[in-house]
Amino acid sequence: MILHSEMGTPARESGFTLIEMIVVLAILGLMTALITAGGTRVSPTVHARAAAEAISGALRSARSEAVMSNRSVSFRLDIVSRSYQWGEAPWQALPNDLRLSLLTSADQIASEGVGHIRFDPDGGSTGGRVSIEGGGIVWWVGIDWLSGRVSIEKKAG
Repeated sequence: MILHSEMGTPARESGFTLIEMIVVLAILGLMTALITAGGTRVSPTVHARAAAEAISGALRSARSEAVMSNRSVSFRLDIVSRSYQWGEAPWQALPNDLRLSLLTSADQIASEGVGHIRFDPDGGSTGGRVSIEGGGIVWWVGIDWLSGRVSIEKKAG
């Protein structure tokens, strides 16, 4: 529909074209994505809890593998590089804003900063504790030497 002015010349319709609307929406979407990606920071407290859950899961998997395969399986923790591994699984990295420590028997210390917790086919283990600290919160992942049971406990920083 064309509108005519009083003098008989065509007047332009006001509004936006479909292409203009798509361009505006694309720019808004891009800005939202950039703001969201740059603005979400994960606190060290959240990292510590997630690391405790991941390590306890890996320890439980190592114990299960030892029982099912009828052979000893080792969980390894490198507190210097903040990574862990169990059995033949690949090394898993942990966030850099955490402090880790490992309490285990002297014969399970492999080298400076690397220690093991071994699970035996009967479900037992060498026992120990992994401490994960972040954001003023400390999580203890404990491994019972007799049963191989893995537990998580929150401690005050």
